[in-house]
Amino acid sequence: MSEKRIGRQTVRLEKPVSVLAGAAVGGDKEGDGPLGRCFDYISEDSYFGEASWEKAESRMLKQCFSLACDKANIAPSSLDAIFGGDLLNQCTASCFAMRDSGAPFFGLYGACSTMAEAAALAAMFIDGGFGSTAAAQSCSHFCSAERQFRFPLEYGGQRTPTAQWTVTAAGALILGRDGGAPYITHVTAGKIVDAGICDAANMGAAMAPAAFDTLTAHFEDTGRSPQDYDIIVTGDLGYVGSKALAGLFEHEGIELENHLDCGLMIFDRERQDVHAGGSGCGCCASVLASLLLSGMREGRWNRMLFAATGALMSPTTSQQGESIPGICHAVAFDTGVQ
Repeated sequence: MSEKRIGRQTVRLEKPVSVLAGAAVGGDKEGDGPLGRCFDYISEDSYFGEASWEKAESRMLKQCFSLACDKANIAPSSLDAIFGGDLLNQCTASCFAMRDSGAPFFGLYGACSTMAEAAALAAMFIDGGFGSTAAAQSCSHFCSAERQFRFPLEYGGQRTPTAQWTVTAAGALILGRDGGAPYITHVTAGKIVDAGICDAANMGAAMAPAAFDTLTAHFEDTGRSPQDYDIIVTGDLGYVGSKALAGLFEHEGIELENHLDCGLMIFDRERQDVHAGGSGCGCCASVLASLLLSGMREGRWNRMLFAATGALMSPTTSQQGESIPGICHAVAFDTGVQ
């Protein structure tokens, strides 16, 4: 244990874990965005052939998981574990999607950070010798999230400029002990950071301090700097949160010149009217499993730090005037090419 643990929050895997395959599935709005061509499947509407948005979210994740397993040439039931979650109460979208998988399932909730949490736990599960293969996945759906966290769509409420658009998408990775690049090499677990933000329509500002805290911990624990990575990708900070994160690092005399945010990549903010950008468990999951994974396989990036962020709120806590705690988990990916 002492050999794998470096610093306060980071684990260096004894043997890097391979990303065997990845898949991304999205809705029609996501297909119309800048990354639509990178997805494995785009639905023509938000229902995915189902009668409700909640069922659609489960169908979307199930399809994504199946595609990832097919690409890895592995039967779902032969996986040693599945790690995943979503935004719905009791993670029902993930639970219902995986109920026929035949594989052990760990349901997770890290809000929009869930994909990084799933990838981190799956990689440590394999590195610890508890299995040789595992899936890491998450999903979200604009309509089901709006129904749960805000207002029915029929209400037609106005969205503030700081608000983000929950992405209708799912992303899944199949990880293995034996395989090729890219690899997961390090995991930095995040601490809950509460900046006192109470505005549920400004999640970027609520999550940015957590991203700063985890990234700082990663650099301190590993002895690395931002320049040691080709790209540093945050999940769903959007425009407001990304500006805040840059400001926090600038205050420390550090410029994040290689920073990208999934919430700013998945939509065209001007053309698609998503205000501050995208959000949701499926945002960074689908961007990771599509654009980022293919970019590493093609040699565009050799070392990436993936730091997904989450706003740990609920409709109840928001209505009671509670602040929004933030969380960020970071996972380092490497192709092994110097």
